[in-house]
Amino acid sequence: MTTPRPGLRERKKQATREALREAALRLAVERGPDQVRVEDIAEAAGVSPRTYNNYFASREQAIVAAVTADREARIAEAVAARPAGVRLADAVTEAVVEQYTNTGEREHEALLLITTRTTLRDAFLDATADIEPPLAAVIAERLGDAGAHTARVLAASVAAAVRIALEGWLQPAGDAGNAGNAGNSGGLVVPSGPLPDQLRAALSPLAPALDAAERRTQP
Repeated sequence: MTTPRPGLRERKKQATREALREAALRLAVERGPDQVRVEDIAEAAGVSPRTYNNYFASREQAIVAAVTADREARIAEAVAARPAGVRLADAVTEAVVEQYTNTGEREHEALLLITTRTTLRDAFLDATADIEPPLAAVIAERLGDAGAHTARVLAASVAAAVRIALEGWLQPAGDAGNAGNAGNSGGLVVPSGPLPDQLRAALSPLAPALDAAERRTQP
């Protein structure tokens, strides 16, 4: 799948989004997330608070975007880049695991903040929904025109599975029976278990559905 180069207006919007999320993370690290206002982030990025609100609904969204930025597009691109002979279920799983675990120093810094605040953890988990639109487009292309609806269902299921894996990974220590409520606990959360294992386990039940969808496209 070839992605067209964005126009000037789109590139300016992307630059503004990047400036806001970088400013949000920097200020959160320097002052602590609770001491950062939307107005502070907007000023640091050189835009108005009104412009800020066109990009992010809260300071938490902007801070979290520093670690989740463009991840959903990279997942879709990674699936599209897999050779046609690679099983769709494997392509999706490997793309998700790769993009959620190959993080640099900046992403680790953001994750440390996320594990200390309930509101940041909630925003981090909510961001998994952004996986669905670009992934659905890639799956639909692989399945053909008749697979558009199926692709949306599968992509939404992948996004839900990733969220469940992250909830389990971020659950507070000693709360193994309450993973779905991980975001309700305040204070530091120590990630439990290797994230790749959690992601693979959450995605594995979707393999039969992905396989079945792929088989329907074969002559």
